[in-house]
Amino acid sequence: MARKGLVERIKRIGPGTIVAAAIVGPGTVTTASSVGAEFGYILIWALVFSVLATMFLQEMTTRLGVVSRMDLGAAFRNQFQNPILKTATILLIISAIFVGNAAYEAGNITGGAIGVAALTDTPVSYWSIIIGVIAALLLWFGNYQMIERVFIVLIAVMSFSFILTAIVIKPDIGEIFGGFAPEIPDGAAILVISLIGTTIVPYTLFLQSATVQERYEGKERLGDSRFDIIFSMVIVMVVTVSIIVTAAVAFPLGTNIENPIDMADQLEPLLGTWAKYVFGIGIFAAGITSAMTAPLAAAYATTGVLGWKQNLKSYKFRAIWLFILITGVVFASMGYSPIQLIVFSQYANGLILPIIVLFLMFVMNNSRMLGENTNRTWLNIVGWIIFAITLLLTLNSFEII
Repeated sequence: MARKGLVERIKRIGPGTIVAAAIVGPGTVTTASSVGAEFGYILIWALVFSVLATMFLQEMTTRLGVVSRMDLGAAFRNQFQNPILKTATILLIISAIFVGNAAYEAGNITGGAIGVAALTDTPVSYWSIIIGVIAALLLWFGNYQMIERVFIVLIAVMSFSFILTAIVIKPDIGEIFGGFAPEIPDGAAILVISLIGTTIVPYTLFLQSATVQERYEGKERLGDSRFDIIFSMVIVMVVTVSIIVTAAVAFPLGTNIENPIDMADQLEPLLGTWAKYVFGIGIFAAGITSAMTAPLAAAYATTGVLGWKQNLKSYKFRAIWLFILITGVVFASMGYSPIQLIVFSQYANGLILPIIVLFLMFVMNNSRMLGENTNRTWLNIVGWIIFAITLLLTLNSFEII
């Protein structure tokens, strides 16, 4: 088969952009802004680690979906033959996904609503409902192809907004590269954990394993599917670094950021009104995309682990994502601080992540499901290192609390 050109490969991307949109939500905007404002470029290395770890984990779930035609939830259900272990696994996954995704949904909607509410001088509760309604309409009436195109457009808008702002603000390139050297200054541990927690998101593993089946069929498409996730994760890294860089230039070091729109407000005296609105649009796009992905992932994960039909039009599928979406809108409309919701969702993520990675490693070494496409030795080593680091970070996060 002739080697595909870069442009042709980019035209074939899709599922990876949905994962990218899920990762770069208001929580990521807030966390990355806090990292840049408090510590400048010093913690960029933590982001690079997070993106690389996510890339490896997503490659595993991509391979699982393309080769076995099985999503991660279904794979977990089929991993254990013992009925007690199987039932325990199903209950654990459903509980973890529902708690984690409901928390993420509330944080996503609140962050996006606060961003656009501050720009339009309207109540946050109104925009929480509007974001929820837009997400619900797109999920209810859209098919996979339409939803995928919406995500591609929104991730393009979001990327343009954040990257343009970072370029115009004229950062010191040499200092940026200095942030690639691992260092954790005093008081930065919680932000390192938050940065990793907002990038390595458990529900995106379920989402990726399900959506790749819509786009790629057959082992011969593994190359395209891997390029899709690598390209999309590079976008995540560039966009998030852009937010860190912008905050590092815009704020005096040591500044504490309370919500995503603080960044937009700080940019106005530096770059003019246009920057505030460009950044605000980016926050709104991040809120919409994340408000769609968390319910969608919960539906895929739950139907997969229970063995139900995975169809966007199925009433069971719709009932699950509607529950997550409505829960998020309710909590977002109650006036909770976005920081509190985002922090809670990240700690919920911290509790869930090592469990999901552990189960994933078992699945990716199951030759009954994957045949010759199980993990190679070096991938197992990488996977177990990621598991160990996420477990240590989880234990450390409880001590920090």
